[in-house]
Amino acid sequence: MNWNSISFDWNQARAFLAVAEEHSLSAAAEVLGVTQPTITRQIAALEKELRVVLFERTGRSVSLTPVGLTLLEHVRTMAGGANMVSLAASGQAEDIEGLVRISAADMTAAYILPPILDQLKDIAPKLELEILAENKLSDLLLREADIALRHARPEQPDLFAKLVCEDTARFYAVAKYTENFGQPRLKDDPSHHQFVSFGDVEGMLGHLTALGLTLTKQNFRYASQSQIVEWEIARHGHGIAIMTDRIACKFSDFQPVLTEIEPFTISTWLVAHRELQSSKRIRLVFDLIAESLSP
Repeated sequence: MNWNSISFDWNQARAFLAVAEEHSLSAAAEVLGVTQPTITRQIAALEKELRVVLFERTGRSVSLTPVGLTLLEHVRTMAGGANMVSLAASGQAEDIEGLVRISAADMTAAYILPPILDQLKDIAPKLELEILAENKLSDLLLREADIALRHARPEQPDLFAKLVCEDTARFYAVAKYTENFGQPRLKDDPSHHQFVSFGDVEGMLGHLTALGLTLTKQNFRYASQSQIVEWEIARHGHGIAIMTDRIACKFSDFQPVLTEIEPFTISTWLVAHRELQSSKRIRLVFDLIAESLSP
């Protein structure tokens, strides 16, 4: 840890986050219970300390500069951590109870969430958690779930979204596959190779063709709407599958193939309804997932 690099005041960062989320100095002052001049001084001090301009001011409104946008997610992560510390120190987390529903793709629900649930059990033992393992987007506005993990940022203004990680993903196969079909190479004829499609074969075919793989439907003998099923088909040696490194590293029998192709980047957004701001149980779960998935 480089302690000399951590020199700014948390109250200044807190003021920055409030202005960014409330979109005005006066609204930020109101939610923090301070005066507007105090907020203005804290923002100015933070900008001076960091030697950057965080906001553009036009009349009574403010908007984030590109630098401010870059720093926003980091400060949100700090705020989540600070909230966790406060809850744990005061013992409030142990008193938080009720149901929180989390929607996630089946592979994420099976292999990413369980270790996080262990932490939640220790911090807030009275919480009830329902995991909706589904490969469709739950409608948070209709309250089908309280929190969702998605690979695309939602556009609805009533939802709060946080980019928590950007994972690398690549092609994987097991030894049984390469023994039977050979090691796939981009320069070779791929006609005898098999790929396992997650979802629509036509869509998968289009994505892989764009990468330089000259494939046809005959290369996709197997397909599933479940990523767990797709992965298990590949695990039995029937084909090549795409998976994030975060999950693939849990399976020692899989090895990367087609390594000439650059890894993909898959973004993960943590999404909740705006009630996140007022519900302690949803905020607790949201912050802990964000902290656990962040690099």
